[in-house]
Amino acid sequence: MFRISLHLLALATALLACAAPSGGRPKPVPHPYVGMWVTADGRIRQELLSNGRYEEERDGRKRAYTGRYTVTGTHLDYYDDLGFTATGDVRDGVLYHEHLVLHREEPTPPPR
Repeated sequence: MFRISLHLLALATALLACAAPSGGRPKPVPHPYVGMWVTADGRIRQELLSNGRYEEERDGRKRAYTGRYTVTGTHLDYYDDLGFTATGDVRDGVLYHEHLVLHREEPTPPPR
């Protein structure tokens, strides 16, 4: 009986090791809001990064604003690196960030 238990434990360990991504830890699933959000005119691009940081581009100026953000339900709280705070809410797939209205930018598929 003991020998069967050891074999089952070894089998379970091997299966878990094969199922886990490299490094042995499961890869976290990014929040659905992670990605690029853009105003209709394309002047403002805000990328919500999977590590809880954001980078905002304004009129072609990369990283015009950077900081961290948190998500509670559909509400976002922004904490800019310069010290100010802002808020946003996602409604019907649109991000309303203070006075801005941003839409998801779908990733461009790689060339064939």
